[in-house]
Amino acid sequence: MSGEPKVSVYIAARNCAKYVEAAIESVLRQSMPDWELLVYDDKSTDATPKVLDLYRGDPRIRIFRTNGKGLPGVCNLACGEARGRYLIRLDGDDVFEENILLVLSNYLDSNPDVALVFPDYYLIDAQGDFISLGRTPRLFERNHATDLPPNGACTMIRRDVLLECGGYREDLGAQDGFDLWTKLRGAHRSANVNLPLFYYRRHGDNLTNDHGRIFYARREIKREMAREAMRGQGPYLAVIPCRRNYDFAQDLWNERINGHTLLDIAIETCAGTEIYDQIIVSCDNPEAEETVRRHADPRLRFHLRDPRDTIRSRSVAHTLDAIARIYDPEGRGVTTLNYIHTPFVGTQTLEESVFTLVLNGADSSYGVEKVISPVFRRNAHGFEMLNPRREFASDFDTVYIESCAFVTARSRLFATGALSGPSVVNFLIPGDESFIINSQRALEMARVIYKDKGAGQ
Repeated sequence: MSGEPKVSVYIAARNCAKYVEAAIESVLRQSMPDWELLVYDDKSTDATPKVLDLYRGDPRIRIFRTNGKGLPGVCNLACGEARGRYLIRLDGDDVFEENILLVLSNYLDSNPDVALVFPDYYLIDAQGDFISLGRTPRLFERNHATDLPPNGACTMIRRDVLLECGGYREDLGAQDGFDLWTKLRGAHRSANVNLPLFYYRRHGDNLTNDHGRIFYARREIKREMAREAMRGQGPYLAVIPCRRNYDFAQDLWNERINGHTLLDIAIETCAGTEIYDQIIVSCDNPEAEETVRRHADPRLRFHLRDPRDTIRSRSVAHTLDAIARIYDPEGRGVTTLNYIHTPFVGTQTLEESVFTLVLNGADSSYGVEKVISPVFRRNAHGFEMLNPRREFASDFDTVYIESCAFVTARSRLFATGALSGPSVVNFLIPGDESFIINSQRALEMARVIYKDKGAGQ
């Protein structure tokens, strides 16, 4: 092949002999001819090498054998080996629509200020049967929040920009596009086209199907990106509200789980991170101050809560406003509200709530869970399903439930009696962290769960 191709496509293949032929053939069928294909067999133990041998005679295709580099490592190898101006990854189990290279490369040609562009997609099953159409509302037009990254595969990026930002991180053990998304967001524009231009195959063996590794990798990326943004800002406060009455048990904060009071657990969770400048326990029972004194953390403070602010019908924002007037009188900081009722919330989750808010410049940040089961509301004709399964699905169709475990918000909001402003961002949290102690039975269950967790560590 003479000259440099416009687009370099690369395929990361490991044990995908059933699908990789379809992936390669979808590149060969492209309506735009100005491309090269790099295929990386990353230590496959199935028939993947035999399938790849069928394509060694095509001068547009280069095949490499790597020794278990993993997806991020293969991505970096491809970036260094590619000759094209634009780079796009195709997973070995996915399939290009025949115009994807034409459409995405033309978009980058016509929009020199855009560094990354991604399309919609068709979701298919292991057999290639259609499931649904995945659609992302147009960025900056209908979708103004940038907290959800695109799929890491089938996203086209300018290769010089990728090299400029250091490529992909290999120390996290996972790569789903979030790393690149966060690196680009400050200095470069990203965009999407509302055309389904690839077939995204879902099955149990996807390279990017390890949700646990991706989850914790995203957290680490947020941590590092937000640390820089947090400098010179603040103060960052953690507030633990509790009360004498109005829970199912009096002084619920003093109930014990495996030898620790609920207040002890909440304090240790907040004290487990250095990001908070002050950790304030607010209670209308002065006896709670004795629990605070048992902890050595110098950031701990006790705030005597007004009993009038503890009744169930009164917003906790009144308590937070009183605290902010003392510890953040200019209202320039951020406050995390951590409840004693949710003892399984982790320190890293509280940190992520702050990082998510800061990175998105939002007013408040909530932990949420996706709602899988059908959810209904009543209308004039009966019940209407809020989250029906559609063949045409948008990110805006997903329904989430707030964890009610915590909230992080700008401190200036509390003077208005609000916990959230106009810009609210969310992030997914592990389901067990949403467990709420709201009854004696739930308290007993928490004691069993907490004991089992301790035994397993």
